[in-house]
Formats: sequence, C-alpha cells, structure tokens
Amino acid sequence: MLFCCQLLHNAVINHRTICPVNQFVDVRISYGGHRLSSFMKKNLHHRRARNRTESIGEQRPLATAAVECPAKGSRGSAGTLFIVATPIGNLEDISIRAIRVLKEVRLIAAEDTRRTRILLDKYQISTPMTSLYDQNESQKTSLLLAKLQAEEDVAYVSDAGTPGISDPGYILVREAISRGIRVTPIPGASALIAALSVSGLPMDSFIFYGFLPAKTGKRRQLLTSLRDERKTLIFYESPHRLLSSLHDIEELLGEREVVVSREITKVYEEFLRGSVGAVVAELGDRVVKGEVTLIVSGHPAEATEFSDSELLNRCEKLRQGEEGLSLRDIADRIARETGVSRKRIYRLLLFP
Repeated sequence: MLFCCQLLHNAVINHRTICPVNQFVDVRISYGGHRLSSFMKKNLHHRRARNRTESIGEQRPLATAAVECPAKGSRGSAGTLFIVATPIGNLEDISIRAIRVLKEVRLIAAEDTRRTRILLDKYQISTPMTSLYDQNESQKTSLLLAKLQAEEDVAYVSDAGTPGISDPGYILVREAISRGIRVTPIPGASALIAALSVSGLPMDSFIFYGFLPAKTGKRRQLLTSLRDERKTLIFYESPHRLLSSLHDIEELLGEREVVVSREITKVYEEFLRGSVGAVVAELGDRVVKGEVTLIVSGHPAEATEFSDSELLNRCEKLRQGEEGLSLRDIADRIARETGVSRKRIYRLLLFP
C-alpha cells in the first residue's frame, strides 16, 4: 500500500486541461526510480519495447500529453433538448439528475419564469431562462431550435409536473424530433400518476383525458361517450367546476366510485373517496380551492340495464323491508346496488 502511494506521488502527469470527473481521459505516466517487483519490471520492459517498435527511429517519452476534453455541445451535430419534470407542490420532489441537468444546460425554457425562479433559487441554479407558454410556443420554438442546432443544450420545464401533459411542450418536442435533434426525458412528478397510485381504483388500465371541457354541453357529450368505458378514467378539473362535473358524472355514468385529489404534495393535500353521490354530499357547499385531479371508476363488467319499473320495484321492497328510510337513503342504496344514477332513481321516487 505504501509503495503504491509513493509511486503515485512520484508519477509525472503531463496535461494541459483539467476535465470533468464524468469524462474518461486516458493518460500515461512516467515512473520514479523505485524498486519494482520482478512482475512489474517485466511488464514495464514489454511496454518500453512496444513503444520502441511503434516509433522506429524516433525517441518518444513514455509520458504523453492528456487528451483534450471535448467542448460542451461537441458530441454531435446538435445539442440535446431535455424535457425536465419538476415538483407539483413540494419542492423536494425533484430528482438529483434533474438538478444537475438544469445546472449544466446553456438555457432553460420555462412556462412561467417567475414560478420556475423559486425552484432554481432553492437549488442554487443560475442558468439563464426564457419563457415558453401556450401563446408563444410556436414563435419561441424556432428560437430554441436554432440554439439546439448551434450545439447548445436546452431544458424545458412547465409550471409543475411533466411538460406536455396538459401543459405546453408538444410543439417544441415534435419540431425537435422532426429535425433529428435528440430529445431526452428527465422523469419526475406527475399529478395524474400520483393521484392514481393512492386512489384504490384499478391501475392496470386507465385513460387520461386532461381537463374536462369547461362548457357544460361539451362536458356532458364527452361523459356520455364514456358511459361504457371499462377503464379507470382520469381528468383534471378546475375547482370551481368540480361540483358541476360530479353531478354530470352521477347523472350520465351512474353511481360510480370516484376519488377527488386536491393539492397533492402540498400543505392542504386532500383525498375524497367514495361513491359520486357520497363525495358530492361530503363537499356540500364548500368552496373548493387548489388543483384537482378527478378519478372515476370504469363501467362495471357485470352492469345490467334496469327499466324504470324494475327500479321502482326494488325501491318499494327496500321501503317495506326497512322502515324509516328517506327517499334520499333509498336512492343511495339502490344506486350502489345497481350502478344506476342516484339522480335518476330519486326522480322516479318523486315522480313515479
């Protein structure tokens, strides 16, 4: 051990450039006058003989200059576009790799530079920024592509989560790919996956639809088209439209199991689980705040269509078997048993 340390200390390394530790540079060293073992002498003898063979008539020192480190961006004909996922609430939900990439790229394009600045300041990232949002994505894409084609690496981040998922980024990625530019994902947080993972609903097969339409007619049209879909359904929804959407789901899809995920990873994180009617009742007249991910169970495979007369017969049997039930209680019970909308059953009880 002592011999190795002395040998390393006395090695003479000729170099001109100090390279980053993650770049491999092959250098040769000349040895100081130390006593070598017979094996090491033999090995050194063969190396010197090989050097003499390679340079006939020319004296070459054993030590040679280190290889120059490649300049940043010189690994190909263009830079790399990094699509970087950022936290959806808690600033600690970011990967070590994401932090490194954001520090190393030449430019960060952000959906909102003010919000991204908070994240960059926390991790002492001083990389220059430019904005890229829905309204200017087409215009800014051409400028970013020019930088990428000039062999500069660029990162793109949205306000929160993974870019392009109900956020800007699609046009930039599509145009970069069409020009043969390397596009690399830096995975991380995503509200829809986080909400699904704790929903308690089937996760083996699901469909994400982004934000539900703001206009009532289009929203109801979409929900009607999903009536027979058996996969778990995931939506983003505005807090002030949540109750309206839940009422539409109850009326058009029946008494499905739902999960309302609000403010995921933030201080006031909340998950409401249960039948759509129960969740509506729990919300009551509350003023809902924060970002909402809404998950709805798929159409049950064994679901059966019930006529109005069949539903009324079930209601009557329940009323006779259990005294003291209100119309709302009966509607809730039959809706859970049949999968039929609680609103439809309640209307039948009011107007048979």
